[in-house]
Amino acid sequence: MTKRYDKEFKLYAVKMIVEDGRKVAEVARELDLVPQTLHKWVTKYKEEQEDSFVGSGNLSPNNKAEYEKDKRIRDLEEEVAILKKAMGIFAKNQK
Repeated sequence: MTKRYDKEFKLYAVKMIVEDGRKVAEVARELDLVPQTLHKWVTKYKEEQEDSFVGSGNLSPNNKAEYEKDKRIRDLEEEVAILKKAMGIFAKNQK
């Protein structure tokens, strides 16, 4: 069974390494973690800082903004398609 750790725990563990200068193996033993897992967390933290570890089903702020833009574009394209169909219907009725 896979253990799940919350964002605060991951940040706490990573900051022990990054900010306090402790060794990964030492922190892993102290927190009862697999060193490889802790290495992944550190790598992810160094890439994204505080925006890392958003949780499953959630998006990072950058991805969320891009997703919202794409959704807005899809909605607008759908509205245009509906308006085009409506124009076609009204144009037929006027003949």
